[in-house]
Amino acid sequence: MFNADLPEPRPSLTHPGLIARVVERLGQGTGSSADIWRKLTESYAVDLDAVAALLPCAEPEPLWLTARAGQRRRG
Repeated sequence: MFNADLPEPRPSLTHPGLIARVVERLGQGTGSSADIWRKLTESYAVDLDAVAALLPCAEPEPLWLTARAGQRRRG
């Protein structure tokens, strides 16, 4: 559970250019977008919508697409 009483306040990032730089820096040492999110939100208070606009969208492939690809291999 989130602890609202942090011992030290986190610095806030609101400018898109600064957020982009921090996301780029954090992305160099991490393997996934989830790791970037975690490190970013642990270290800074950020506008989550601005961060989401910078990170690549990770959407799963639709089930019908994988089923159709399997049928092509058989046929």
